[in-house]
Amino acid sequence: MLKEDTSKAGRVAVDLIYDIAGSILYAAGIYTFAGNAGFAPGGVSGLALILNHLWGLPVGTVTLFFNIPLVLISYRAVGKRLLIKSAVTMVISSLFLDLIFPLFPMYSGNRMMAAICSGVFLGAGMALFYIRGSSSGGIDFLALTIKKKKPHMTIGVITLLIDLAVILLGWPVFGDVDAVLYGVLATFVSTVVIDKILYGIGAGTLALIVTKKGGEIAERIAGTVGRGVTSVPAVGAYTGIQRNVLLCACSKAEAYLVRRAVQETDEEAFVMFAETSEVFGEGFRRNIGQ
Repeated sequence: MLKEDTSKAGRVAVDLIYDIAGSILYAAGIYTFAGNAGFAPGGVSGLALILNHLWGLPVGTVTLFFNIPLVLISYRAVGKRLLIKSAVTMVISSLFLDLIFPLFPMYSGNRMMAAICSGVFLGAGMALFYIRGSSSGGIDFLALTIKKKKPHMTIGVITLLIDLAVILLGWPVFGDVDAVLYGVLATFVSTVVIDKILYGIGAGTLALIVTKKGGEIAERIAGTVGRGVTSVPAVGAYTGIQRNVLLCACSKAEAYLVRRAVQETDEEAFVMFAETSEVFGEGFRRNIGQ
């Protein structure tokens, strides 16, 4: 029982560290870079920035205020565990936005650089939240709720439409169309950063090879690329000819070497490459918790 409690306390401590680190990055993206640059990124934080520009309302408090009804609406869609963890994340990030970062100067340089940096810091911060099964709230909750009501719509499309609506509000508020362009740029950069942190580090390529020379190709790949190959016996449905289907997980940089090894061994081989978001195991990343 003591071991279980210690483990739980350890997870809570790690969650808190990720929340603090993510909140620092998140607040930097919102307050330091977007706050003085005359544009609003998508989401609830972008809406809070617009209200801050109009009436001077604190960004963190407004973000937290808008998240409260979204939390209540989304309770059934996202579940109790995510809501509790996200509530902690939202409170911590709001404290950094309203109490800590106003003590430091805002970025006042080039607007495009501000948009890029805002996207990088926002994306990195949100990725840290997601890694620990938390969220900054807002659009994430709303998108999940709408998805439950409209299952034919994807989460990506729903989020994009909501973000775009918020970004477009920046046009009349900030007074120029560039506010929309920089808002779109910041949102795009943050999305790319999130994908790269969550998936790009462990991304790889899966080679599927249909051949009559499975053993020779496997040896050639092992010798030139140093990757293992799994061979699965198969029969052509139309020809009835027995073949081997080889599966080889490799990095993107090694994909060309695998293709060349196959072509030099069997010119009639059929080769497909599929991108994988993450690869775990020997020669790649170890499983989480190992």
